[in-house]
Amino acid sequence: MTVESTAARSAARRSGTGGERATRAATSGKAAENGKGEAPESASAPEKPRKTAAKAAKATGSAAKSPAKAPAKSARKPASKSTAKAAPKAPAKGGSAAKTSPKADPKTRTRAGGAKAKTSAKTSPKTPAKARANGSGQDEHELVQLLTPEGERVSHPEYDVDLSAEEIQGLYRDMVLTRRFDAEATALQRQGELGLWASLLGQEAAQIGSGRALHPDDYVFPTYREHGVAWCRDVDPTMLLGMFRGVNNGGWDPNSNNFHLYTIVIGSQVLHATGYAMGVAKDGADSAVIAYFGDGASSQGDVAEAFTFSAVYNAPVVFFCQNNQWAISEPTERQSRVPIYQRAQGFGFPGVRVDGNDVLACLAVTKAAVERARAGEGPMLIEAFTYRMGAHTTSDDPTRYRTDEERAAWEAKDPIQRLRSYLENENLADAAFFARIEEESEAMGRHVREAIRTMPDPDTMAIFENVYADGHALVDEERAQFAEYQASFATEPDSGAAAVEVN
Repeated sequence: MTVESTAARSAARRSGTGGERATRAATSGKAAENGKGEAPESASAPEKPRKTAAKAAKATGSAAKSPAKAPAKSARKPASKSTAKAAPKAPAKGGSAAKTSPKADPKTRTRAGGAKAKTSAKTSPKTPAKARANGSGQDEHELVQLLTPEGERVSHPEYDVDLSAEEIQGLYRDMVLTRRFDAEATALQRQGELGLWASLLGQEAAQIGSGRALHPDDYVFPTYREHGVAWCRDVDPTMLLGMFRGVNNGGWDPNSNNFHLYTIVIGSQVLHATGYAMGVAKDGADSAVIAYFGDGASSQGDVAEAFTFSAVYNAPVVFFCQNNQWAISEPTERQSRVPIYQRAQGFGFPGVRVDGNDVLACLAVTKAAVERARAGEGPMLIEAFTYRMGAHTTSDDPTRYRTDEERAAWEAKDPIQRLRSYLENENLADAAFFARIEEESEAMGRHVREAIRTMPDPDTMAIFENVYADGHALVDEERAQFAEYQASFATEPDSGAAAVEVN
């Protein structure tokens, strides 16, 4: 097995979600799903006829006519099979690969040629052997995209949204205010006001787009980074601050917003969502469930079990994976040898990859998935291909494992700037609108700072409560030791101050 360098993997990741070319080629996505993982068979198939021919020649020895027929006969059928399967791997003579039809027959797994196909062997849905080998799966053809990084509106044959100017402005407002809240929370943690903070910087489109696709009666199971989805579910942002400050256990009633409490245990909420969805189906309710998780959580057994149960019981659940490229310091290629969305095939339900920095595409794909779930068609996996612009949490230093060049490449695909460019280019918003949003952003910052000042300090002794129902001698001993340690800070004399008074 070839071990690729960090630079090579970073270069693959920096290919990102690509612009118009990715969108034009997205029509090949469905057919690409039918032919994944066939390269080994097609690559080795031609060898079989040669071995058969050699064996036949050796056995017959003389008859020139007979050996000629034998290898031809043995080679003809396998060669045909191999050609059909390996066709996507070879570019066309003119340098372009055959275009994939979105409705290709899964039995034939062949691709019809087309004059408009401009993909090469490097970017064909079936041919990026290197990308599949390192697990990056950055095949641009597989992305659903409605808005290019430059802010140009494009179409997709299966997913689309028809929004008014006011609705698009609302998505922009959601993303700007969510980012401002996130920035304030990060700063407050640096100032010692929060114990920890998990930033969503760069993932605003994935969260706002999917969050706004939900109905009020749909139920959400988040991880610990879904601040944008919480915003869409009308959860008071200061409740999130209280949780990371250690003064509440979430602070909101999950049933009032249909937004479950944050889950710190990696991947467990995906199982919870599946069980809840199974209950929804048994109750006959007309609603869907959505579970959020990251690329790192996709390696957890809980996620695999959730996929199994949801498929078997046809549960009305949408699995929304925000693939931000890094599970703390582990890149995606260290966790999966195929794009994450393709895992759904093995469990018997559809998967799709969407440009996670495109709020319109995330909205369209999630809306289709939840409507599918409500219609009783079972689970669906969405992989939002995005990037974590900041640290994993405030205890992490991403400069230790990724490059500035990689971040810069993704900054060019910033979800907020992308939508702003579209609004400006299409004259859907004027300068006054952007000024109002900026003022509202400043007000959000002031509100967050004032809210944190009014919060109590966390109870440092609360950690010892409710460990055992009837108490425990060891816990009592540890509580006493910690209390004595805390008291030492209050009684310890300040030697520096005493020296000043003496002089």
